[in-house]
Amino acid sequence: MGLEAEYLWYIPNVVEPGHRGDSAVEGHNSLETLTSHARALEEHGWKGALIGTGWGRPDTFTVAAALAARTTSFEPLIAIRPGYWRPANFASAAATLDHLTGGRVRINIVSGKDNLAAYGDSEGDQAHRYGRTREFMRLVRRLWTQENVDFAGEHFRVDGSTVVPRIEQRGARRHPRLYFGGASDAAERVAATEADVQLFWGEPLEDVRQRIERLKALSRDLDRDLPPLEFGLRVTTFVRDTTEQAWAEAQAKVAEMAQGRGQGWNDHRRGVAVGQQRLFDLQGRGEVLDDNLYTTPGKFGGGGAGTTWLVGSAEDVARSLRKYRDLGISHFVLSDTPYLPEIRRQGDQLLPLLRN
Repeated sequence: MGLEAEYLWYIPNVVEPGHRGDSAVEGHNSLETLTSHARALEEHGWKGALIGTGWGRPDTFTVAAALAARTTSFEPLIAIRPGYWRPANFASAAATLDHLTGGRVRINIVSGKDNLAAYGDSEGDQAHRYGRTREFMRLVRRLWTQENVDFAGEHFRVDGSTVVPRIEQRGARRHPRLYFGGASDAAERVAATEADVQLFWGEPLEDVRQRIERLKALSRDLDRDLPPLEFGLRVTTFVRDTTEQAWAEAQAKVAEMAQGRGQGWNDHRRGVAVGQQRLFDLQGRGEVLDDNLYTTPGKFGGGGAGTTWLVGSAEDVARSLRKYRDLGISHFVLSDTPYLPEIRRQGDQLLPLLRN
């Protein structure tokens, strides 16, 4: 029996309106608008939402704290970067928010390149970057689960450190889950030893199956000393009432992207990482892979989860997501634009099919 699947959405957290074809409404990133998204997620069956990060975006942790204060069950998956935070400072902030929300905090550790100089950070090569990430995750977890922590690593050091308030254990949950992404060899070694959940982009089923097997083998080879690694999928789900309507509208949306040269879709184009390049390369294998994984968006915009889309009726998309679930995926982070109407549509049409 596999793990029970969890379904989260995405809150874009950007300064400019119109992210990935979203409705360009006034006050798109106001507390009122973002709260309406979080409350709609609660009302339509979602567990919570990933909140994106990056220099030049509103501060993710602040947004998450504000939304958690205005909701009752919404669980923010807060994207953060080692280097932007010091480990003890972050562990304390997250423990405080976890305490105030009754255990609703989830964390997505992001190691991809950012505008480091703008906030006074620097890092060396890939080995240095992932070495720092590994230490950050290991130290944060220790600060959440132990007291009087001494740690002297290559990148971080603490002496006699006790984070308060203490994280309260809730059933099997000892602390907020640490989600992690990345497809390079260095990233996979970090995931295999330090992450609680490895997130994949929308790759074909066979590619995901191979990556799961590789990460399980790495976990064994590297003597993972944590509970087994879990797996998640971050993908666009393009759902309409019928298969034909979904494909007609998906193709029309891609044509619009082409005309606008991907305006508003290029948040992952700068400094393309290994995992992102894998998505762009899928176009060479066909416009549609598996049953309904649409690769063409990546030609004209794409970026991250916007690069490949699962297209179809709610039944079509649910069938595809169940196939990922059968591979061992238990965490799903879905989205489509305009975000707010799709929270409702997919919450009402797609989620019930996935819970049957």
